[in-house]
Amino acid sequence: MAKDETELLQNAKNVLALNDRGRWTIPHGNLYPHQWLWDSCFIAIGLRHLDVERAELELTSLLRGQWANGMMAHLIFSTHGQRPTQILEEGWTNPNAPSGIKTSGLTQPPMLAEAVWRVGQKLKIPERRSWFNKMLPHVIDFHNWLYAERDAGKGLVILIHPYESGTDNSPPLMQEVHKYAWPWWLTVSEKTHLIKAVSLIRRDIRYVDSNQRMSNAEGAAYFNLSYRLNRQGFDIKSISKKPKFAVEELTFNCIFIRANEILKKIAKTAGVDLPEKLLINMERSRAALEELWHEPSGQYLSRSMISGELIQEPSIACLMPLYAGCITKGRAEKLMKQLKERSQFHTDWPVPSVPQNSSFFNPIKYWQGPSWVNTNWLLIDGLERSGYQDEANQLKQNTLKMVADGDFVDYFNSLTGEPSGAKNFSWTAALTIDLLKT
Repeated sequence: MAKDETELLQNAKNVLALNDRGRWTIPHGNLYPHQWLWDSCFIAIGLRHLDVERAELELTSLLRGQWANGMMAHLIFSTHGQRPTQILEEGWTNPNAPSGIKTSGLTQPPMLAEAVWRVGQKLKIPERRSWFNKMLPHVIDFHNWLYAERDAGKGLVILIHPYESGTDNSPPLMQEVHKYAWPWWLTVSEKTHLIKAVSLIRRDIRYVDSNQRMSNAEGAAYFNLSYRLNRQGFDIKSISKKPKFAVEELTFNCIFIRANEILKKIAKTAGVDLPEKLLINMERSRAALEELWHEPSGQYLSRSMISGELIQEPSIACLMPLYAGCITKGRAEKLMKQLKERSQFHTDWPVPSVPQNSSFFNPIKYWQGPSWVNTNWLLIDGLERSGYQDEANQLKQNTLKMVADGDFVDYFNSLTGEPSGAKNFSWTAALTIDLLKT
């Protein structure tokens, strides 16, 4: 390892200090100047080893963005660094949005329960119970909202925008956008080269090489989808009448299933009985995950709720049922085979976001091939709980080596380990701390 653990730990602390905004931490100073839901959850998981009170504050600050109906907003906007497309994402058109603060009208993977639980493990029993009792109503409301508004009756959560996945331009999601959310005028703009004008309102390519991000046309399609949802007030009844994007996304649902199990542990420690309806829904979700199994390919896949079919485009999401922790040993072994297969997910560096045999695979293009510390952290945890301790340890050490040799960047070239994307990225630093400390 190029840096010893002491140096690596100190450098990770420096990154978090650089991005600290008092009550919360931004992912990156220029590119991401707001507070993101699952980013703050990952950040709190790392911060708990340094300052448990600051880790608690990171999570309670997220509650500012919780809507009256229980939704946790994926973005709490800062007054600084506003992006030109922000108005399209703001949830002010929905009466449930909080007053006095601007949030998006979307959500993000429900990592909150995991983060609350892990922060709680750093507290003595009396303080832990107090912490859990403080956060428990908010986590319950969030999970109840997911079932009330995003469950079509099968126990799985439906996403209405790729942003909600956290893996924005992942191939299965991009495929759905091209099929159902590609407006006619965008095709015309591409043919006349007017699409180049989109670069003027894109914040991302000001700070990151455009070759690593989605195209202008794809970015415009995402903006258009946000605009449609905003016009509908982010109201699920209105959106469901004629959706342009509706996906039971695998990673999100695996995180939700795991979060449900953690929520049970939080409630038990706090001495609180969870609502019977919520417990029933939790069991439905575990069972419903098997509906996403695709026997011919031997993997789990996301499902389009527009076509009703599994989206036969693989990504790292195919491995996330290991994190969910509720699949059979036989199916776990099939996933492990893909994890170890050179033509699929086995590269010299930690697991890529897309398998190498995918037509989308590009080792430096955002969620279409690079290696991300957060998804590898999820896999490490899932492997440990699934009984694959040796594989988990190997992936852990390889992830730490990648960061030590590269830097605390957004993502890494999955073939060479070279750093890519934004530098001084918070969740990379925070999860490196957690991997070093656990």
